[in-house]
Amino acid sequence: MTALSNVPLPEKIDQAVDILLELRDHLRAEPPIDEVLTLLIPLVDEDDGIPMLLSDVLRASARAIATDAGPYTSEVSSVVATLREAATEIMQWHSLHWEVRRLDEAIDDTPGATS
Repeated sequence: MTALSNVPLPEKIDQAVDILLELRDHLRAEPPIDEVLTLLIPLVDEDDGIPMLLSDVLRASARAIATDAGPYTSEVSSVVATLREAATEIMQWHSLHWEVRRLDEAIDDTPGATS
């Protein structure tokens, strides 16, 4: 394992998950659409949103496992392939960025729209 000063601690990842759980619970309470969009837009950002970051994390994990695993068994190969496939599928979610932006613009352009 590489000794990096910026290695995220499991506690930090747990905090990120907790924040997403809070967001999920808040959105289940059906807040006004303006608030939903304000919270959703950064999550699905085409560059730094969750789909792109998660895809990058999975791809980097696959690379780290493939590089460091020894012996490289069929089980390891299967995990690496699955991580790479999942990363590719999740990256396809980047289109959510454009859909949410279109919705935001449509609501802004709708006269008398309430949120």
